[in-house]
Amino acid sequence: MKDDIIKVLKENTKALSVYEISDALGINDVEKTKELNEALKDLEEEYTIYHTNKDKYMLLDNSPLRKGLLRVNKNGYGFVDVEGMDEDIFVSRTNLNGSIHHDTVLVEITSKMNTPRVEGRILRILERDAENYIGEINFKDDIGYITLDDSKIKLNIEVKKEDSLNAVDGHKVVVELLDKKDNHGGYYGKVTEIIGHKNDPGVDILSIIHKYDIEVEFPDEVVEEVKTIPSEVRSEELEGRKDLRDQVIFTIDGDDTKDIDDAISIKKFESGNYELGVHIADVSYYVKEGSPLDDDAMERGTSVYLVDRVIPMLPHELSNGICSLNPDVDRLAISCVMEIDPKGKIVKYDIFPSVIKSRKQMTYKNVNKILEENTVPEGYEDFADDLRLMKELADILRKEKIERGYIDFDVDETKILVDENCVPTEVTLRERGAGERLIEDFMIAANETVATHIYNMELPFIYRVHEYPKEEKIRSFLSFISSLGYTYTGDLKDMSPKTIQKLINFLKDKKEFKILSSLLLRSMQKAIYKPENLGHYGLASKCYTHFTSPIRRYPDTTVHRLLRTYLFNHKIDKETVKYWEEKLIFVADHSSAKELASVNCEREVEDMKHAEYMESHIGEEFEGMISSVMNFGMFVELDNLIEGLVPIKDMDDFYHYDEDNLTLTGEKKHNVYRLGDRVIVKVVRASKEEKQIDFEVVKKV
Repeated sequence: MKDDIIKVLKENTKALSVYEISDALGINDVEKTKELNEALKDLEEEYTIYHTNKDKYMLLDNSPLRKGLLRVNKNGYGFVDVEGMDEDIFVSRTNLNGSIHHDTVLVEITSKMNTPRVEGRILRILERDAENYIGEINFKDDIGYITLDDSKIKLNIEVKKEDSLNAVDGHKVVVELLDKKDNHGGYYGKVTEIIGHKNDPGVDILSIIHKYDIEVEFPDEVVEEVKTIPSEVRSEELEGRKDLRDQVIFTIDGDDTKDIDDAISIKKFESGNYELGVHIADVSYYVKEGSPLDDDAMERGTSVYLVDRVIPMLPHELSNGICSLNPDVDRLAISCVMEIDPKGKIVKYDIFPSVIKSRKQMTYKNVNKILEENTVPEGYEDFADDLRLMKELADILRKEKIERGYIDFDVDETKILVDENCVPTEVTLRERGAGERLIEDFMIAANETVATHIYNMELPFIYRVHEYPKEEKIRSFLSFISSLGYTYTGDLKDMSPKTIQKLINFLKDKKEFKILSSLLLRSMQKAIYKPENLGHYGLASKCYTHFTSPIRRYPDTTVHRLLRTYLFNHKIDKETVKYWEEKLIFVADHSSAKELASVNCEREVEDMKHAEYMESHIGEEFEGMISSVMNFGMFVELDNLIEGLVPIKDMDDFYHYDEDNLTLTGEKKHNVYRLGDRVIVKVVRASKEEKQIDFEVVKKV
């Protein structure tokens, strides 16, 4: 009935009465009329349809109302992100109606059509993002007052002594809202957990972890299950597996990596073809579907990598132990062995369960010495030729990817070094050398091969998809760069990956390239997991999945489970297919959501540590580039990716903001600051709590 109602309302842009809907559906008996009224009520409560003051119904999308996610900035006004709308709805402070950051809200569009900015007012809070909030408690007259970590959340929470879990001044706590105190953001609350004292090492990061509902400890039933899993591969587990222990297989990872998912091997045939072996830890063999271990891994979705710790998806006994492809021990794997011709085309492949024994745990640093400096570190002598052969193949694969349209945004990543108390001591750029690119190229080849194989079998599967960008977003970006004086004349008709690749190449030699490539990346869709193959735009790949990291990503574990089901156990009956068709919808959506939470958590920790690092550099000067220009000031990004604000109110003149050309121009001195300008700045303020850094300009470079 609901689907029928929606269909009728879709075909009519004007609001319909219940009688008009009834006529359109051909309803002529009492029971069906009752069912219609109940369905209309349900759709109204779900905010799928809008019930007008004139007792008529229309689709919410055809009304002035929208359902969306509210984001509030530090200045107190908000933007509602509505699915399907290209532009967020601006909401002033006076129109928030008690809603707070990350509430799902019903917003009424109040601005006229075709105005430069869509504006609205919040009518109703549909769903509060969290009932628990993180903050610091301090007492006055036996009442605890909470200073929330997230300054965007405008709540005043008071906690009675008996509801405080005996917290003391300076404790970071998790607070649950109880009763509303007033209509000005006042609530009574109770402490449900004490995270630790704000001055204790690592508590700052733990507070952010709690904010994103990331579990640090494993449940008791998972701990008990892990005790039943062997710490060594047993002989009876080798049955049905190809024995590759006599082959030269090794791993390449970062210096501190302990959870090793992937190992590689190489051969070259007389024909000129290469044989590339990608051997991935067989996690799904140990993590049985439906077990407490599996349920917990699915809930976590991913491992989270923070500056001083890893919160693993799987307990250390698996992630660093029996599943990790450590050197000189037998390990169970799923191997994807590909024969690749000199043009980078995969001409033959095999996917099978295996047992391997890695010969060496290599590091990117040492591999790069061989591949970039032709220096062979001690202990690498027996592997140097294999590594050079791998580089030869990786170059071929990368060339093939580029020819088909692979887009390399070349976005840098920051690396934060901390001391034993988790205080940042150095902030640098993360290196991305020949070894890192080699592993990336090999993993992409394996991921594509596995995805294509199952796709051709027409069986349910989970894909890593990156959809085509919206043309208007790219045109908006081109309009923006034209304000900087760059006119791109490329054709946007087909919007193929090659189009964006050409645009990136056009920008390569521009002084603002790092910033422009980052802005262009933000104009693209986000890569997510889907049970449908929609291709991967950024990789210019027709079919892609995540197969290579099952220790740290649940979708990869699921891919392994599907390979075992379909290929190794040959279960492709109707019941199996139907089961996975239904389950993969949830796995894909949940994994995408957990990945987003993990990324946001990692970014927030980085922002906090950047600010903490700068707290010890007040008064010092650094060189950077203007990364954005706003009406309230400009942001400057240092070469190590630390970003700070130069507030317009603190600048040396009265500056006029030009929104079209993104410039600030001084009224008296006529200084002009624009995106991409290099400047020397001095650190004048930094706050770890606010995750904010303020600069002042010393001079242009």
